[in-house]
Amino acid sequence: MKREIVLMGLMGLAACQSPGPISIPGITRGPASAEEALETYYKTLPDDFYPRAPAGLPLPPADQPITRVLVASCQDEEKSASPVMDVIAGEEADLFLMIGDNVYGDRNGMSYVNNQADLDELRESFSDLAARADFQAVRAAHPMMVAWDDHDFGANDAGKDFPFRRLAERIHERFWGIEKEDVGAWPGTYYARTFGPEGQRTQIIMLDTRFFRTALTPTDAWGVKGKERYIPSSDPQQDMLGTDQWTWLENQLQQPADLRLIISSVQVLPTDAHGWESWSRLPLEQERLYNLINETEANGVVFVSGDRHAAFLYRKEGVMSYSAHELTASSINASFSETTEEMDSAQIGAGYPPENFGAIEIDWETGTAALSIKANDGATVRETSVKFK
Repeated sequence: MKREIVLMGLMGLAACQSPGPISIPGITRGPASAEEALETYYKTLPDDFYPRAPAGLPLPPADQPITRVLVASCQDEEKSASPVMDVIAGEEADLFLMIGDNVYGDRNGMSYVNNQADLDELRESFSDLAARADFQAVRAAHPMMVAWDDHDFGANDAGKDFPFRRLAERIHERFWGIEKEDVGAWPGTYYARTFGPEGQRTQIIMLDTRFFRTALTPTDAWGVKGKERYIPSSDPQQDMLGTDQWTWLENQLQQPADLRLIISSVQVLPTDAHGWESWSRLPLEQERLYNLINETEANGVVFVSGDRHAAFLYRKEGVMSYSAHELTASSINASFSETTEEMDSAQIGAGYPPENFGAIEIDWETGTAALSIKANDGATVRETSVKFK
């Protein structure tokens, strides 16, 4: 009961986001921000407070070239198993990227659950994911790298204003067993790894598009095509990655690599087909990303994204010194429809809304990468090729 009273006080403080004194059993502090007060409380939580994924395979050695990467997003742990995860477990691959909405931890059934200082629903969702046989099979089959999106961050469409983001980060990093790696040493969940020798080097850059992102601009025409939820803003104060992550990304783009997969939980290239979350809702930040790639002369960039409950392929000219490509893979078991009429000016062919995952097949001899959308039985339903060397 005492803990519940403390949590109610913390939630009230977080809700108003105003400084003020806070008292936690055994800890007394003077004036503090809501986030600081919550951080003090979170440091007292025991290790068994956090759910853990089944042990995974180690990442490939740094000197091993990789030739096949699988990618997927949007796994609702409350829904029945999809063939997708079992198919992924049975595929040959060097690496599997789970890139956001890995659970729906802000929902219980169809109801949103957001105002929990200790993120009970999020932790329960990760526990449920860990117990799934299909997820356990994937963990046993492939080395994994992970990114988060809003539903495993803790609140729909949320960004830096989410008051419980620091606990969400702890839950994420502990569940995936990366809290003692470099990513665990800084705020946010971004990190990068490089595999292969010179001439066959693949860099995987996992961005965090949640922890530092400022609020998006709400639409002025709710539900209208192209303005469904958000509209672009020219506000120079809007930010996607935060100062530290932008600096880190600049340094990463200057590292030697032949192929670079930049993982963004939300889409990068589309601009005119929809008004849902994407880099295009922060156009100055989208331009900043392109400019940074050009200024660092980073070669071989391919964008990979999820989030959309449909899979897409894109190619865009004129934003980088070479053709920009993107693979959007979504979703594992949260498909909303069988067809879509969505068509962006950068889009290659029709989107694919049924359950799906993505594959990136790297041919080092020709310097090309095949970007594929796979149906839930593993069949290729969309494909394009990228020349990166």
